[in-house]
Amino acid sequence: MICARKTPRLVEHLCQAEWKPSPETDADAECEFLYQPDGWSKPRRFVALRYEKAREEVKPEEPEQYQLFETSQYIYRVFVTNMDEPVSFVVWFYRQRGGAENLIKEANNDAGLAAHPSLRFDVNGNHFQFAMLAYNLNCWLMLFNREPEADATQRQHTTLATSRLRFLFVAAKIWRHAGRTGVSYGDHYEDKGLFARLVDRLRRIAPSASGYVPVMVPALC
Repeated sequence: MICARKTPRLVEHLCQAEWKPSPETDADAECEFLYQPDGWSKPRRFVALRYEKAREEVKPEEPEQYQLFETSQYIYRVFVTNMDEPVSFVVWFYRQRGGAENLIKEANNDAGLAAHPSLRFDVNGNHFQFAMLAYNLNCWLMLFNREPEADATQRQHTTLATSRLRFLFVAAKIWRHAGRTGVSYGDHYEDKGLFARLVDRLRRIAPSASGYVPVMVPALC
């Protein structure tokens, strides 16, 4: 499934297509048709969404080739696919790509995934597994730090770079006095309370007969 670019022939097909309301997407209308661009071996299924412009937005056409392209009256999103599912599912499936690309970008920049250390495939494979392990451990760390009443599926994603600065690269001093050992944090550390709560929860992780004892209520499922 790929995003289609604006061409005169494609716009012609969009104007001639049979459009219908699209209640299961954010668009005003949807359509699908078979179309064989120049150089393609056979026709393919094209799926399109149409968004009506507000009256003040209507202006002469401007050429643009991107995921969203526009004509004088509408804005379109057009995809070409070999999937047979309904239009709403195809659009939903493509939108997952945006989230995946953000995660890949984060893994490349923050977890060192793009820094291939070797010309050997097996060595790079091991590096990839370590990078993904670090990334997943960060995700679990942030889930342990959620509010007890929060729905984990509704949490906003905290990037590895942010959590590293808040909970790993922390300026602190370990002290020992009268048989006791403690840690003192800098006066400018704003997340001192959150960090203490996170450490307390991690210390309370313990195995049970059915897995592990919950460290917060409700338990993370």
